[in-house]
Amino acid sequence: MTPDQYCQQRAAQSGSSFYYSFLFLEPPRRQAITALYAFCREVDDVVDECPDAALARTKLAWWRAEIGALFAGHPTHPVTQALTDSLKNFSLPQEQLLEIIDGMEMDLDQVRYADFRALHLYCYRVASVVGLLAAEIFGYSDRMTLKYAHDLGLAFQLTNIIRDVGEDARRGRVYLPQDELARFGVTETDLLQARYGGNFSRLMEFQVERARTTYRQAFAQLPAADRKAQRAGLIMAAIYRATLDEIVRDGYRVLDRRTSLTPLRKLWLAGKTWILA
Repeated sequence: MTPDQYCQQRAAQSGSSFYYSFLFLEPPRRQAITALYAFCREVDDVVDECPDAALARTKLAWWRAEIGALFAGHPTHPVTQALTDSLKNFSLPQEQLLEIIDGMEMDLDQVRYADFRALHLYCYRVASVVGLLAAEIFGYSDRMTLKYAHDLGLAFQLTNIIRDVGEDARRGRVYLPQDELARFGVTETDLLQARYGGNFSRLMEFQVERARTTYRQAFAQLPAADRKAQRAGLIMAAIYRATLDEIVRDGYRVLDRRTSLTPLRKLWLAGKTWILA
């Protein structure tokens, strides 16, 4: 299996909404974004699938060293080997790849956030930085596009947090800000025991509105000149926003289930967005 085949397999097996946005890209950009996605999956899985925090830290330290090896020209992992071509074709700063690892490591150090301001750094590292790197791969002519990419990444992460409230709580992580839980009268026990009710619905309405506002803010910053180049990001946004709409229609039932779109619907949204963008 070649490095590119390894990354392609990682992307396809994940079932992620991101995979559908890659299908329409020209080969060099598709190869680069698939390798970047595979890297994110690798470091994310270190934290999610390793119950021993000390071992997870050791593995993340290995990945930091491997990024150094990538930029020194001698990577050893299939993902970093696949990223080698990306470095030749696109501007992917080393410090941003390392920031993604820093974000993943935050899950080992911090599982509660006092307020949204505290949560924002985590979202920036695990999502906005990925958005900035993706924008480099997709291409842009106006630097305002980077502001769009930053905010779109944030919107994606806010959507993930909403979708995964119950699953994250069972893993011992609560990303909903503590001050907002208190304001709406929702406890962590409510999350763990899947207690639905008016307070929880109002809390989720608040979270959804913030995510939707962030999407609107991102789109407002995308220059018309770069809209076609950034179509892959717009495909991701169409799928994520449709997922958010499904969560609302389902009455915010995110504590004991995970809302997702069918592969066919994702593909339909991808094709429609690519044509209309």
